[in-house]
Amino acid sequence: MRLSQMLLVTLREDPAEAEIPSHKLLVRAGYIRRIGSGVYAYLPLMWRVLQKVSQIVREEMNAAGAQECLLPQLQPSDLWKESGRWDTYTKAEGIMFSLIDRQERELGLGPTHEEVITAIAREMIRSYRQLPQNLYQIQTKFRDEIRPRFGLMRGREFIMKDAYSFDADEAAMKATYQKMNQAYHNILRRCGLKFRAVDADSGAIGGSGSQEFMVLADAGEDEILYTDDGKYAANVEKAASIPSDVVPSPFGSYEKRETPGTETIEKVCKFLNCSPTNLVKNVLYQAVFDSGTTALVLVQIRGDQDVNEVKLQNELVKLAGQYGGKTIVGLTVPDADAQQKWVAKPLPLGYISPGLSDDYIQSSKNIAPKFIRLADQTVAELQNFVTGADEAGYHVVGANWGAQFPKPNLVDVRKATVGDLALHDPTQTLKTARGIEIGHIFQLGTKYSKPLGATYTNEQGEEIPLAMGCYGVGVSRLAQSAVEQSYDKDGIIWSVAIAPYHAVVVIPNVNDADQVAAAEKLYAELNQAGIETLLDDRNERAGVKFKDSELIGIPYRVVTGKSLKDGNVEVVKRATKDTQNVAITDVVSTLKQWITEATI
Repeated sequence: MRLSQMLLVTLREDPAEAEIPSHKLLVRAGYIRRIGSGVYAYLPLMWRVLQKVSQIVREEMNAAGAQECLLPQLQPSDLWKESGRWDTYTKAEGIMFSLIDRQERELGLGPTHEEVITAIAREMIRSYRQLPQNLYQIQTKFRDEIRPRFGLMRGREFIMKDAYSFDADEAAMKATYQKMNQAYHNILRRCGLKFRAVDADSGAIGGSGSQEFMVLADAGEDEILYTDDGKYAANVEKAASIPSDVVPSPFGSYEKRETPGTETIEKVCKFLNCSPTNLVKNVLYQAVFDSGTTALVLVQIRGDQDVNEVKLQNELVKLAGQYGGKTIVGLTVPDADAQQKWVAKPLPLGYISPGLSDDYIQSSKNIAPKFIRLADQTVAELQNFVTGADEAGYHVVGANWGAQFPKPNLVDVRKATVGDLALHDPTQTLKTARGIEIGHIFQLGTKYSKPLGATYTNEQGEEIPLAMGCYGVGVSRLAQSAVEQSYDKDGIIWSVAIAPYHAVVVIPNVNDADQVAAAEKLYAELNQAGIETLLDDRNERAGVKFKDSELIGIPYRVVTGKSLKDGNVEVVKRATKDTQNVAITDVVSTLKQWITEATI
């Protein structure tokens, strides 16, 4: 492609709406243009990158035994109501675009396709002889993000590869899951990215287990906790660890003490001269189930620890059936206004005990009459601990489970932190990194096949629910994350595998017949040899052309300049800025060798 004929406009200044380097660079280099909030046009250079990424994804999916298809973006609400996710996606999380057609039918624009693919499977898969099956697609998805930001990282329209597997049982499903896990490693390696696969929370997709694939970058929205031995990595929402040791309690007997002005952990520890590890902290939450019922949740956790609200929400979802629901649509620490809707009398905030009376909850149709009481495992073995006395200005010391307070219902709701000891090896400590999630794989099991009635007949003639997995890669997100991971002060540094073009031939002076002739010849020979090449034949100053080539990030720049008189051209590697003179006759073979080495 000749740059004189390409729709390319580069900018010298950062766009006002861009916050992170990759967003700024993709706009400045003419890859994308903002059309509306969270909506971008992929311009010719970007489309070539997306095609490169898609092809790598396609090759690895095909190699793993998956079959490509294309599913409808417009989905009937009935399918989502069968799975129980319609209200979650359109109301609770509010991320699904929904509409009513002229026949008064309710439809949604697909953010994901579990319901559609499961409906297809229930109609087409009848026998164990048809298993396993794995179908994938690469297409546009839609999410009504509250705050679209970071360009393609968090847009309302994006390109995604999603795959769905169907197996006879859990063991077979896990075998497929491992194949896809390897395929994802291959995809990211081939795209030239530094990444980590981490244990993750399954969120609204659900299932028994999942992994996220994180591209490491300082601008990543996710925090990863990992160990140096490479044997553990998890999203902070999912991470588990061994907390620091408990300091022996200085209190030998139970008593109530006046502790004025000690409504925080720091203040009470200073007043009583004890460690935060001696405290049982009581955190109050307000949970709203999709049935409309509000329940008050009292969480006990060690004083030096914090509640992981994702883990807490997962525990509460398990209890949703007791409150007439299936999921949680809201989880907050209730402020004064929220408390007024359910408190029967003023709460002793800052001085609450694990035994806070249910009498604090006023009788109401939509308010559960009793606290949900959950205790993190960090409080299980505490002895002679300190906690609130349910009276402002007072704490109790020397308290014990089974004596002053009933033994708690233990769960894991603690937030793992940097410096904690690893569960798999206590000699390893957790370290932190930032990551951009570009892939997520899930072991769904029968989460969708059961409610949607997707079954098969086994060898014994029994109808069995299909065991499912699902596997997503954000294609457009991956492309931008590659930029976020690899750039410098001059612009983008693409890996050879996903760069829009391998090389650019630059004519410093288009009025010099020798430079033009040499460039035209190289341009033709390189493309003929399969080396995707641009020709910068614009009537611009050489400096402008060099700056644009670095901003755009083409891996190799070939300059037909002053060294032509010696039969050479200047070849520059974008990643390292290394420059060398190469004989014109050797340019094709040299670049072919470099490209091969870079894409192994």
